[in-house]
Amino acid sequence: MAVNRVPVLKKCRALGLEPQFLGYSKKSNRQLRNGNRKVSEYGLQLREKQKAKFIYGVLEKPFRNYYEKADRMKGMTGENLMVLLESRLDSVVFRMGFARTRREARQVVIHKHVLVNGKPVNVPSYLCKAGDKIEIREKSKSLQRYKDIVEITAGRLVPEWIESDIESLKGTIKNLPSRAMIDVPVNEMLIVELYSK
Repeated sequence: MAVNRVPVLKKCRALGLEPQFLGYSKKSNRQLRNGNRKVSEYGLQLREKQKAKFIYGVLEKPFRNYYEKADRMKGMTGENLMVLLESRLDSVVFRMGFARTRREARQVVIHKHVLVNGKPVNVPSYLCKAGDKIEIREKSKSLQRYKDIVEITAGRLVPEWIESDIESLKGTIKNLPSRAMIDVPVNEMLIVELYSK
C-alpha cells in the first residue's frame, strides 16, 4: 500500500494551501521561493488536482475513478467530484469532529472504531449517503484518545449538511452537500479541464 510520507506543512507550502483544511493548526513561517516563474495552464490544472488529492488523501487511480464516476452522474462533473470526495467516510468523520486531522480520521476508520448504521466499516473510501448514522463504537468511546479529540474539536464548526453530537460521538448525514457547502479551496473546473484533454 502506498504511504505518503511527505511532511504536511512542506506539502501545504508547495501547493499554496492553508494547513487548517487538513485539520492542522500549525503555521509555517517559511515561504516557498519560486521567484517570478510563470505557471503554464497545464501547471495550474495539475496543481489543483494535486491539491484535491492531498486534502482528501486519495491516490491517482482512485481519484481518476472518482472523476469518471462524477462524469457519469447528472449535473456538473466538477461539483459531482467534490461531493463524492466530501462524502467519503474518512472525510465525514473529520467533518463531524471525531478526529483532529484528516489523516487521523482515516486511521480511526481503518482501526474499526466507526459504525455506519450500526455496522462496523473500516474502508475510508466508503461513500456515505443521506440519512446514514455514523458513530464511534461503544468500546472505543471510553479511550483517552477520544476524550482528547472532543476537547480539541468541540469548538469546530460542523457543516450544515451534517448533524453531529460531539459529546456522545454520534452524527447523522442530513443530506449530501452542494458545492457551496464545501469550503475546500480547490478550483474543480481546472481538474475537469485536465482530465477532459
